[in-house]
Amino acid sequence: MAVYTEVGDGELIEFAAEYDIGEVLSCKGIAEGIENSNFALTTSHGSYILTLYEKRVNPDDLPFFLGLLDHLAVAGIPCPTPVHGRDGRALRQLCGRPAAIVTFLAGMWPRRITPDHTAEVGRALAELHLAGGEFTMARPNDLSLAGWRPLLARSDSRADEVAKGLAAELSAELDVLEKNWPENLPSGIIHGDLFPDNVFFQGGRLTGLIDFYFACNDMFAYDLGVCLNAWCFEPDLSFNITKARRLLTAYRKVRDLSVGELDALPLMACGAAMRFLLTRLYDWLNTPAGAMVTRKDPLPYLARLRFHAGVNGPADYGLG
Repeated sequence: MAVYTEVGDGELIEFAAEYDIGEVLSCKGIAEGIENSNFALTTSHGSYILTLYEKRVNPDDLPFFLGLLDHLAVAGIPCPTPVHGRDGRALRQLCGRPAAIVTFLAGMWPRRITPDHTAEVGRALAELHLAGGEFTMARPNDLSLAGWRPLLARSDSRADEVAKGLAAELSAELDVLEKNWPENLPSGIIHGDLFPDNVFFQGGRLTGLIDFYFACNDMFAYDLGVCLNAWCFEPDLSFNITKARRLLTAYRKVRDLSVGELDALPLMACGAAMRFLLTRLYDWLNTPAGAMVTRKDPLPYLARLRFHAGVNGPADYGLG
């Protein structure tokens, strides 16, 4: 469920009149997504996505997110482009919520991931990293290393309800990450959440990157770690080295990785697994029954964390 705020017809028509997008023909709620209220908006000029930003999104971050989309679209990255109203503003209010309209991207996210998909993702991620180089706004990664220990503290008293010894295991892994986390790897704008449901394809070709609401400034290798976790494990939690090799090789054809980045890749992938494990663990333990947010099992990310902790180097990800 991803419609938390209902929009009345009169409010919608008045809101749309502030843009040059024509007459509203239909507006239907979109079920996918968990952070905001999303609607497929059709007007006499075309198709758009209307988003109302809910309480889980910090309104102070919205100028960064929308500005980044504007910047990336100009650079040729296939992402939603904010629609600016007649007054030049992309961000406004609707039903007491910050709201924006962005362009519609054609395509569907892949339900069955192939190595060809991961190669497309690697190429697109490298292009995104390069395109963000001249973006002047910045946003720290609130869900990186400094945030993980406090996040575990919010769940550790009940973590063993999910798996026996989980709190102690995560604390020990955090000790390793905190001791060895690098500070001088190449950094810039990252997506931070490039999961399969945030990538659209048509005919095997990547056509869109969406959901930039975790985008921030961090190390590029960390973003690759997110993708290794999101795209390269099978439903049985086995690691698919072919998918990883295709992803990393395609990335390197656009933006090569330094020796330091390659050496740090297992640690970055461990960190990315820790980040999603901890947020899922918190939601798993604290989301009340009947809530509109669907809980995600944290244990598949424990399996990922254990795998990366045992990786010896880039060869285990398919790189010679």
